[in-house]
Amino acid sequence: MTTPDSEAFETELDAYRDRVSKPLLRLFRAYGVGEWRWLALGLTTSVLTYGALLVTPIVLGTTIDAVFTRESGYALPLVPDAWLPTGQTEQFRLSAIIIGVALLGGAILQWIRGVAINFFAHGVMFAIRVTAYEKMQRLDMTFFDNKETGEIMSILNNDAGNLEIFFDNVLGDSVRIGVIVVGVMAALLYTNWQLALVTLGAVPLLVVFTWWFVRVIEPRYTRHRETIGDLNTRIENGLSGIELVKTTASEDFENGRVRSVSRDVFDANMDVLKLSYFYRPGMELITGAALLATFIIGGIWVFSGPPLFFTGDLSIGDFVVFMLLTQRLTGPMAQLSSIVDWYENARASGKRICGLMDVPVRIENASNPLALDDVDGQIEYDDVTFAYESGETVLDGVTFDVEAGETVALVGPTGAGKSTVAKLLLRLYDVTDGAVRVDGHDVRDVDLAGLREGIGYVSQDTFLFDGTVAENIRYGRFDATDEEARGAASAAEAHGFIENLPDGYETRVGERGVKLSGGQRQRIALARAILRDPEIILLDEATASVDTETEYLIQRSLDRLTADRTTLAIAHRLSTIKDADTILVVEGGEIVERGSHDELLAEDGLYAKLWGVQAGELDELADEFVERAAGSAAESRR
Repeated sequence: MTTPDSEAFETELDAYRDRVSKPLLRLFRAYGVGEWRWLALGLTTSVLTYGALLVTPIVLGTTIDAVFTRESGYALPLVPDAWLPTGQTEQFRLSAIIIGVALLGGAILQWIRGVAINFFAHGVMFAIRVTAYEKMQRLDMTFFDNKETGEIMSILNNDAGNLEIFFDNVLGDSVRIGVIVVGVMAALLYTNWQLALVTLGAVPLLVVFTWWFVRVIEPRYTRHRETIGDLNTRIENGLSGIELVKTTASEDFENGRVRSVSRDVFDANMDVLKLSYFYRPGMELITGAALLATFIIGGIWVFSGPPLFFTGDLSIGDFVVFMLLTQRLTGPMAQLSSIVDWYENARASGKRICGLMDVPVRIENASNPLALDDVDGQIEYDDVTFAYESGETVLDGVTFDVEAGETVALVGPTGAGKSTVAKLLLRLYDVTDGAVRVDGHDVRDVDLAGLREGIGYVSQDTFLFDGTVAENIRYGRFDATDEEARGAASAAEAHGFIENLPDGYETRVGERGVKLSGGQRQRIALARAILRDPEIILLDEATASVDTETEYLIQRSLDRLTADRTTLAIAHRLSTIKDADTILVVEGGEIVERGSHDELLAEDGLYAKLWGVQAGELDELADEFVERAAGSAAESRR
């Protein structure tokens, strides 16, 4: 599948969304067919339910003419005359029984219909939401680099909910309207075809009016869904960065941004509502005009005989039937506006969901992936080049080897491409040219889950889920015992502070671990990596955001973690990697220097300059640390 021109669209998701045609039919075929039993039951009971509603006016009209005014004989459609009683009392009793049974049966059928349609609608929504989330999990990091979290949340939550409303309300109500319209039209034509033409003359006008409304409202609904996604993104960003907002006194700025996006939502919503509120009264006016015309012509016909070009007789009972049935027809026809609203809203949501489904999965297993059962830990980067789809080259001709059990460090200026090197090993991205190999196997040929299970990744940006400390340590090894989790925490220098938390290992850490300090979060992340016991360790500036004392503790746990394991370490603080077997200096996406710490200092190149700058800072920090330690010891003696 070819990726659309990025210049023509805001994002890749927008591009694939705009390519989608007939989204609701596509989603129904994919997810609704499996729930066909519930749908069939719901539609069948809908036909019976609303068919029962036609019984009352028809029986009532017959009873008026046959029992009360005696203008005609007692006859019911589809019922042989031989089955009907001849006495007035018996005829009245039968009419009452039929109406009562129809009302009771209609209520029972209505309940069955509601349950069945809701099982169908919610089942479809469940399948769509889960499938969309699973598809999102399979997409490569490039997709998330270009898409806001709030937009994805809007698709998984709001758009899936709109589809549930569509499948719940529109299908059932469409059947209801269809049954009522067809049934009423048949009953009216059966009763008096001439007067029926007056009532049904509004139908062509309703069709034309609805066709115009659909064409005009569609782009407005699309814009409305987009603005809701923008609002979700802005709110999510504001909440995630609440600490930055407060510490920079930027509340007014953020409030202004949310106010601006909310105004866009308001304007887009009002564009939809203004047109909707024009359409609905218009539908009611047309159907109401048909009812008024039927009342006037039918009333004159009863009092004075057939008016204009009409012929024949119109009994009081038939006139009552006409008015009751026409009134039953008016409501459903006016409700077409709600169905069109739901349809257009669901269609816009369906295009966004189908657009997400159509985004290609670029990082996935080969047709017959190799299993990495026993990872030795040998890593090879063979003339690796990586560029984003925009054309920006991040790595150019990177080549190096890491033997099993060795430690290789990557250092260099910010933005040099160091983190990208690590992410290519994990196949968060795929190389543009060259190859990355583990134990001699191209990572594109091995089982993806097995590859990542064999690598322990600890990044600078530690992420913790909103759960307990124990749950976060076990993440990735969900079957680990309490003893194993505690052992990993001890090895990561985390057991001590965890025991001092209010509920120990069962303390909830809050969203993204906000209840813990940066150093505590980092040590839990290390415990998580230790618990997995991988053969390859990736450290992406794992101590860059902690203080000196915490760095010392983390470094001790890192030494335990990396012992006898292949380690690829990305470091900002050169003191943490000076004992690495090989140090690679990366600049501008290329390896410009390589060697041991002493060899690179002797070359007096970029590494030596970086070391010189940091060595001075390190001496100052060391002196401060010694002074603080001495002060703490003196305080303890007192």
